Amino acid sequence: MTSDDTHTRILQLLESKNYFGMKQSQVTLLKQEKVACLDDNDARLAQDPQNKYRIQTKPHGHGDVHSLLYSSGILDIWHAGGIKWVLFFQDTNGLLFKAIPASLGVSSIRQFHVNSLAVPRRAKEAMGGITRLTHADGRSMVINVEYNQLDPLLRSSGYPDGDANCETGYSPFPGNINQLILELDPYIEELRKTGGAIKEFINPKYKDASRTSFKSSTRLECMMQDYPKTLPPTARVGFTVMDKWLAYAPVKNNPEDAAKVPKGNPYHSATSGEMAIYRANSLILREAGVKVDDPVIQVFNGQEVEVWPRIVWKPKWGLIFSHVKKKVSGSCSITQKSSMVIDGNGIFIHSLSLDGTLLVKSSDEAEVKVEGKVQNKGWAMEKVDYKDTSVPEEIRIRGFRINKLEQLEATHNEPGKFSLKP
Repeated sequence: MTSDDTHTRILQLLESKNYFGMKQSQVTLLKQEKVACLDDNDARLAQDPQNKYRIQTKPHGHGDVHSLLYSSGILDIWHAGGIKWVLFFQDTNGLLFKAIPASLGVSSIRQFHVNSLAVPRRAKEAMGGITRLTHADGRSMVINVEYNQLDPLLRSSGYPDGDANCETGYSPFPGNINQLILELDPYIEELRKTGGAIKEFINPKYKDASRTSFKSSTRLECMMQDYPKTLPPTARVGFTVMDKWLAYAPVKNNPEDAAKVPKGNPYHSATSGEMAIYRANSLILREAGVKVDDPVIQVFNGQEVEVWPRIVWKPKWGLIFSHVKKKVSGSCSITQKSSMVIDGNGIFIHSLSLDGTLLVKSSDEAEVKVEGKVQNKGWAMEKVDYKDTSVPEEIRIRGFRINKLEQLEATHNEPGKFSLKP
């Protein structure tokens, strides 16, 4: 879903990258409309700062995705194509796809109409909490409550401590990460009743405690996670909690803002988001029996992060943990300075000792056994200052560039069985 602010650039990006390997027919852009902005508590319309004869407008919020899917007819196309589930994901959270397969399994086993992905959450942490709200007449629903509403709601409901940690050290209300899995059939049935309309709200940001002047204009908006509010009590709505290291590493802060984040709190930057991928892959391999060195602490763009071995693989190699477990055997070890890229379904790691950089690629018809000791200078991470405009933006926000000093690379495009043993 796009808006006037993003549509053209997103389309240009997709075209310039050849739709990242997808067919053009697989990608549909749905553009939401903007709504009028309000300037004050009396709901006066805000002027466009660039043209006083125009009303300022802003997007209506991601809750519009439901009405756009319904009005576009794409849900019926998916249904006719045999699609059973719809995943809504926020595009900045790269770790999500490690958590989705298991969460989809939960949806299927539990027969959830709606499944919200969540992570353990500290009390008063700035993320919505998944709750069960019960009305005085006994009606109840499982729904996200925004963090700024959760504590006062609890206090007014007879919980004097409000949002407090329980014996686990976390809040009883897991943190909503706004990734939803919906069963398609009941979703279509519900939207035929509502047209996808989601209850609106307004959330002005005030300049000071007097609450009379806005920091900037506001507008009516809606949130996609409020969809369960339209459902009947018989709807099966649940949630799946995943550890943060596996499911949650959003990228939403620029380097300057991330550097101001108090030490110990998540940076939510391009740097921390990339490091989270390496950490997750390293921990998955550890769980599979590989000896992976501990990370070192380094600072990029003013952010102190853990740097694990730079390990990545294509989903076809290991979509879920059992896949990874089957493809790793023997006594394997990976040093902290190492990088490894695995691209191929039939690549098997056996008693590998990696101290450097290894790249292995194979076709679907090839089976490659990788073993022995791989040692080379590897790839070095060289710091880059985000203020250095002579460096491409995608490198500056990352905080470093890769200097490819030395590597071992093997590619097998032909069918057959192969062995890579240095």
